Amino acid sequence: MFRSPSSASARLYERATRVMPGGNTRITVYHPPYPPYAARGRGATIVDVEGEERLDFFNNASSLIHGHADPDINAAVERQLELGVAFGMPTEAEVALGELLTTQIPSVEHVRFTNSGSEAVMMAIKAARAYTGRSKIAKFEGCYHGCYDFAEVSLATPQDLWDAADPPAAPYSSGTPREVLENVVVLRFNDLPSVERLLTRHRHELAAVLLDLMPAQAGLITASPPFLRRLRELTADYGILLIVDEIVSLRVAQGGMQSALGLRPDLTVAGKIIGGGFPVGAVGGSSEVMAVFDPRRPAKVPHHGTFNANPVTMVAGLTAMRKLGPETYQRLDRLGCALRAGLARALEAAEVPGQVTGAGSLFRVHMHRRPLSDYRSSVETPEERTRGEAVYRRLLERGIVVTPGLFGALSTPMGEGEIDACVDAFGSALRDL
Repeated sequence: MFRSPSSASARLYERATRVMPGGNTRITVYHPPYPPYAARGRGATIVDVEGEERLDFFNNASSLIHGHADPDINAAVERQLELGVAFGMPTEAEVALGELLTTQIPSVEHVRFTNSGSEAVMMAIKAARAYTGRSKIAKFEGCYHGCYDFAEVSLATPQDLWDAADPPAAPYSSGTPREVLENVVVLRFNDLPSVERLLTRHRHELAAVLLDLMPAQAGLITASPPFLRRLRELTADYGILLIVDEIVSLRVAQGGMQSALGLRPDLTVAGKIIGGGFPVGAVGGSSEVMAVFDPRRPAKVPHHGTFNANPVTMVAGLTAMRKLGPETYQRLDRLGCALRAGLARALEAAEVPGQVTGAGSLFRVHMHRRPLSDYRSSVETPEERTRGEAVYRRLLERGIVVTPGLFGALSTPMGEGEIDACVDAFGSALRDL
C-alpha cells in the first residue's frame, strides 16, 4: 500500500523533497502526505509503483481521452521518432492538425500552436490587445485559465472580499504586480446584470472577455444560454473580443462546448486532447483577428517557441483527434450521463448531501446541495472539503482515481463495466462516512 511509510511511493516522495520544493513540480498532483507514484498505464488502468491497479478517471487532468498507451497513438509516435523529434522547419503534421481543427471547430479559421494551454491563453490575450488596441481584459471569478498573471487574477477570491459590490481583482500568486490587477475586470459567472454593468462601464478599455463555458475549477457549472446570448451581443456591440477557453471542454462534443451551446467566439484556446497525451496548446479564431500573428504584414504579435508544433506532438494529436468521430463523442456522452446519474443515486441512497455536475465525458461531485450558478456557490465549507477528501481517499483504496476535489473525465477504453465499478466504489465510500 502506498501509504505505508516504507512504500516505494513514500521513498520516492522523500527523494523528491530534496530536489523539488514540496516534492513536486505541479501542484495538481500534490496531496498530503504524498501521492501514489505512477509506474505505467494501459487503456483505462493506471498502475502505481507498488503494483496496485486502479481505474483512471483523472486521465492526466482530462488530457488522455484515449486513456493510457493507446496503440494507434504509440505507433504514430514511434514512426515519428525514427524520422526526428524536432526540426527548425515546419512539418506536414502541423498543417494536417491545423486543417482538422479548423474543420471541426466552426469559429476557428486559422490556428497557431503552443506548448501548453497557459501559453495559448497568453497568446490569445496578446492577440486581442493587438487587434483592439486596448489593454484591459475581463475574466470570470474563480475560473482557471493557466498560470499567466492576468489570467489567474481572482482565481480564488478570499471570502472576506465577497461583500464588495463588484468582484475584486484579487491576486492568486504572491507578488502579482498592482498593474496586473488594475488591468483585469472580474465578472460573476451567469450573473447577467453585473456583467452588463461592468462591460458597459469598461467598454472603451476592454480588449477581451475570457470565458470558460463550463469551468472545471468553478465546479463544472454550465453557462446558461440566455447569459451567453447577451454576453455575445454585448461584446460584439462594444468591439470586445470574446475568447472561449476550450482546453478542457473541447472533449465534450465535436467542435467543443461552443458548438453544443451554439456560440461563435472570436478566439478559442485549446489544449489537452489535441496533443494525444503530449504537451500542447493552440489558439485559433477568425482569419481577421488571427492576422495579428502573420509575419508577412509584419506581425503585430511576434510568436516564437522552440517546440511549437513539434512533430511528435502533432502526429500524436492528429491520430488522437482522427479517432474522435461523432459516434465516439456520442458514446462518451452516454457513458458520462450514466456515470453522473449513478453517482447522484449513490448520494441519495447513502443520504449524504451532494450533487453531480458536468456534461459529456466530464463529471464533478459536490458535497452539498446548494443551488449552483457560479464560483462562489461551489466553494466548499471546511466540513464539506473534509467529507470530499475522505471520499477521495476511500476511492483510491477501492481502485478509483479522481481528483481530491472529486473531478473526473472518461476515456474511450472505458465501458459500462468501468462506470459500474466507479459508482459501486463511490457508494461504498459514502457508506464509510
